[in-house]
Amino acid sequence: MPKESKTSISKDRIKELIELLKHLKIANELLHSPQTIKTEDFWTINEALTHTSAKSKINHERLEFLGDAVLRLAASEFIDWKFPKMDVGERSALRAQLVSDRWLSQVGEKIGIKDFLVIGPQAAGDASALSTIQAEATEALIGAIYESNLGMKFIHSWLTPYWEETSKEVLEDPHKYNSKSALQELSQKQGLQLPTYINQELTKKHGDPKRFFSTVQLDGKLMGEGWGSSRREAEQAAAQQTLQKLNK
Repeated sequence: MPKESKTSISKDRIKELIELLKHLKIANELLHSPQTIKTEDFWTINEALTHTSAKSKINHERLEFLGDAVLRLAASEFIDWKFPKMDVGERSALRAQLVSDRWLSQVGEKIGIKDFLVIGPQAAGDASALSTIQAEATEALIGAIYESNLGMKFIHSWLTPYWEETSKEVLEDPHKYNSKSALQELSQKQGLQLPTYINQELTKKHGDPKRFFSTVQLDGKLMGEGWGSSRREAEQAAAQQTLQKLNK
């Protein structure tokens, strides 16, 4: 796919981006609302979908940074509306799942975001990095929609169905996406010491799914190990492996 500059975007590319908006189920609302999407808005959306590996001066990083803040605010608003009686601790735990890289990657996969990315050949061929790339692009797209003078209304319109589904899963099984918490509870029930995590940063490459390596010990014994693009992901993977051993 050819690179696009911020001052020039082809009609074919605009058609592609409209198809993406249809996947978000907000295209008709955007195209026929008083806040009708403009060519400048497509520049911003295209920027969000241009991965750094494409070696373009304009890429997704700026909008990913913005999207991170917008996503956390929108998720907080959703929780406040959906679960008004939930205490602050529970809200924080639920929000962590509604803004996680895993969740973002799943949303990106469901809307087929990889088919609309401007991406370098090396990154395109790296299957192990796909989940991270999808998560980054989805977060950048959230930033782009917000910046395009469209406001939070369209963010909620797009993301609320996914939040509804995920929050239901999380509340039905609180430990499903929090292996560290589940391991801590299990170790206490079995009279073991609290889990101890030891982390190593193996590379400096942002988004590398094996950037961090974590091991977990119980009563001085090595019980599990895991990798992740963040320390938290690596620790969760190590905790999950340990749970599987203890539950056999």
